[in-house]
Amino acid sequence: MRVPEPAEPGTPNSAGIPNPASSGDWPGASNALGSEPSAYLRQHADNPVFWRPFGDEAFGFAAERDVRVFLSIGYAACHWCHVMAHESFQDQETADYLNAHFVPVKVDREERPDVDSVYMAATQAISGEGGWPMSVFLTPDGLAFHAGTYFPPIPLPGRPSFRNVLEAVHEAWVERRAGVEHNARGLAASMGAAQLSGAVRLDGPPELLDANLLPDAVALLARSEDPDAGGFGAAPKFPPSAVLEFLIRHAAAPSQTADAARDMAGRALAGMARSALCDQLDGGFARYSVTADWSVPHFEKMLYDNAQLLRVYTHWVRLGGNVVFPAGEAAAVASRCADWMVDSLRLHSGGLASSLDADSVVEGVHHEGATYLWTPESLVEALGPEDAGAVAGMMNIRSEGTVSELGSPLHPARTLTDAEATLWARVRPILSAARNLRSLPARDHKVVAGWNGIAVAALAEAGAVLDRPDLVGAAEEVAGYLKDVHWDQGSHVLIRVSHDSRARGIGGLLEDYAFCADGLLALYAVTGTKRWYRLAEELIRVACTHFVDNGQLADSAGESAQVFNAQGQHAALDPFDNATPSGAAAFAGALLTYSAYSGSHEHRLMAGNILGLLPPLATRAPRVAGWLLATAQAALAGPVEAAVVGPDSPARNALHKALLASPSPGLVVALQTDDGGSPAAEREVPLLLHRSGSPDGSPQVYLCRGMVCERPLGDVAEVLSQLSAMASGGF
Repeated sequence: MRVPEPAEPGTPNSAGIPNPASSGDWPGASNALGSEPSAYLRQHADNPVFWRPFGDEAFGFAAERDVRVFLSIGYAACHWCHVMAHESFQDQETADYLNAHFVPVKVDREERPDVDSVYMAATQAISGEGGWPMSVFLTPDGLAFHAGTYFPPIPLPGRPSFRNVLEAVHEAWVERRAGVEHNARGLAASMGAAQLSGAVRLDGPPELLDANLLPDAVALLARSEDPDAGGFGAAPKFPPSAVLEFLIRHAAAPSQTADAARDMAGRALAGMARSALCDQLDGGFARYSVTADWSVPHFEKMLYDNAQLLRVYTHWVRLGGNVVFPAGEAAAVASRCADWMVDSLRLHSGGLASSLDADSVVEGVHHEGATYLWTPESLVEALGPEDAGAVAGMMNIRSEGTVSELGSPLHPARTLTDAEATLWARVRPILSAARNLRSLPARDHKVVAGWNGIAVAALAEAGAVLDRPDLVGAAEEVAGYLKDVHWDQGSHVLIRVSHDSRARGIGGLLEDYAFCADGLLALYAVTGTKRWYRLAEELIRVACTHFVDNGQLADSAGESAQVFNAQGQHAALDPFDNATPSGAAAFAGALLTYSAYSGSHEHRLMAGNILGLLPPLATRAPRVAGWLLATAQAALAGPVEAAVVGPDSPARNALHKALLASPSPGLVVALQTDDGGSPAAEREVPLLLHRSGSPDGSPQVYLCRGMVCERPLGDVAEVLSQLSAMASGGF
């Protein structure tokens, strides 16, 4: 939409308000998003709303004008963000009212999760709901006093119109300002108190981890499982990636609840893989399903979802699967998911883009999921009547669309028969080619450090387990991009976001450092390339100082005064998993793995302190503590350390491959290699120090716990037998 021409100075606009842009009432009275690199912000650059990016300048304008800040938070692939933009932010009259009485600020939640997190907590406290687009009203110093999510252009039952909300907020500010500011300070104080009550201190001895927490968490998860469709809870249903990682690790360790954990994981993985959540043509998973049976997805495809799910399906293959969901089927799903990530999200620079949009534009109109929908008629057009009828029957395509009049997504919702699988293998390329001729969803080219770190781990491990060296190569390419573009060696800062191979914006948050370190350690385990280990080590050491203040761990390092004010001027740490594991949980996992490689007692204790968050979560809300539970499972296993030493040979490769294919919880693998010209500064990994092959020069494996090793073994069967015996150690 074209930004309207400004009216003559002093001329009333369509809302009956003197035009501020032309009358010079405040500086910068125009939409300031056009030069922003964020795809989401640029989507709003032609709104008549005078948007500004989040920052001191915008809040300074609000203080100067003595008005409220209207904060709108969303992301590029968000369907309802597009809806509210079309209905309200492109409406001239609504824009005029916003511009006259507020400073409108846009935030890409994927660039600024620190902003999103604190104001999401405020929104949930104020309105009892959360989601995107998020609409928050702030004082000029950043305190929230009213909030909601999507507001329609006209009142609906139980939901006022956006214009009603704007007018009510304006009236409250003008008529009852003292009360508004008092309530805002009270909310900030309560959020600060909540942070203090849940603080994690890293400067004391950790409490002993109670092994009974894990089977208790499995039993509690079983109460909320959907045993028919798989997964947990009712609609809307999200892929429970972190919880599945815990269940798979728990299933690999001897316990009375191991079988229950395996069964729950298998049902969820099978349910998602055979559903509309999973793109049955090209691979990749949608963000979530609006139905409990996974049949109607919300179609945006996010890097963070697919990277986590690729890793989980790969780990299910390592575990060996079960009758409900065989390992062979899981391997095919993982392979297609990896191919989708590489084909659809890899940029020429080597990084991975953030997402594909939920919507496709058809004849100038946004339609949710249009690219992925089929009708019986469109199948006939692509396949001919005979194959089309068979495909429609087995892939749940009916005359009435389940998503819209444009049709339904392909999904079998069950295991295909052999004949159906043969037919599907034949027609899938035809349907994929036909779909590629349609209007395709837009891609958000933003590269987020932490999400790329998750992808490094997933691609590396999938490459090793699925015997796909190309995926390991892709993981190394992404890791190289993170090292060259996001890591500032001079200042020792990891930048969170890059666009067009240029890092910009805030420094990485705790989750970015943790995800990247974890990914690099996983890549080191697969390749034995020491520079990945050394970069992970540097990230962990920087994070230990950057995100720890007076012994207390925080998610960010105070990038914004407004965020600091909104959370009661206390450092915030969110212990709950969301779409990705919490920064604290991810950091605990990276610390635990690093301590196993390095022998660092200090970092092992820090991991134990973070795991101190687990007891109340495991017994009350295990669905939001999946990665802490998974890390605890690794900690209870030792973790187990494997040092593979000796000259490069088929025998050594066989030992290494067997270890990478083991489901042993918390197993870390170090491979003794000659990096071929690596700098001398890249000294040996501590786990490998003073280890050597057998006297006859053949390769061996040292299996250790706490850097104390068993006798070296050179036979794959012996190694796996000893590994199995070590899998149920104590913290």
